[in-house]
Amino acid sequence: MSKHFEIVREFEVDASPSQVWDAITTGTGGWLWPMEYEPKEGGAAPFGGTVVAWDPPHRLTGRTEDAEGISVQTFNQVDHLIEPREGGGSWVRYVHSGILVEDWDNQYDGANKHTDFYMHTLREYLRYFTGRTAVFGGAEGPKASGAPDAFETAARALGLADDAAEGATVQVELPGAGRVEAVLDFRNPYFIGLRTDQAMYRFFGRNHFGATVGVSVHDFAPGADAERIGADWTRWLAGVYA
Repeated sequence: MSKHFEIVREFEVDASPSQVWDAITTGTGGWLWPMEYEPKEGGAAPFGGTVVAWDPPHRLTGRTEDAEGISVQTFNQVDHLIEPREGGGSWVRYVHSGILVEDWDNQYDGANKHTDFYMHTLREYLRYFTGRTAVFGGAEGPKASGAPDAFETAARALGLADDAAEGATVQVELPGAGRVEAVLDFRNPYFIGLRTDQAMYRFFGRNHFGATVGVSVHDFAPGADAERIGADWTRWLAGVYA
């Protein structure tokens, strides 16, 4: 049965409204995935959508009446409102709304939890990498990574201790990089975030939402290669769940 949903988040960041605007329009590869907006009202938006509000650096709204490639959803809208904060920085209001047409509870739960992780990653980008160009790469795990305990298996393969908490500096094994020191910037039963001086690594326990474990990498290092990143993590995931 079709049902409307709305997910709202509000937060403050030290970045200026212009820096936030750049992050959500031209810098999405640094914290989400690469997307393009045609810079005008009525222009093209991601997922076959339309820009219905383009007011830099204050408001951006993209609307899709029939979301391309998203079989469980019809109408979809993402709205960003950005206001300057007294004394510097910005206040941001993010609203994701739409209509889900099947598996509503599971799809909404997944979207709601993903939103917290994505907005956290946006804030990490604005704090540590704003203005830097990222190469985006990623991979999805094999069928076996859909098992109930699959995300815990990935954490152990990275070398994370069960009691490693957010904010800790950890030693982890990363394909293509070897053993590196990273900040564990996010951790809960569904997601893990690791940050180095050159990249952010995002791990998704989508096995909890009827899919498979996934990895995204936002690599700011000179010479980073998206194809190599994807191949490295595809092999890693295949080995972890062999």
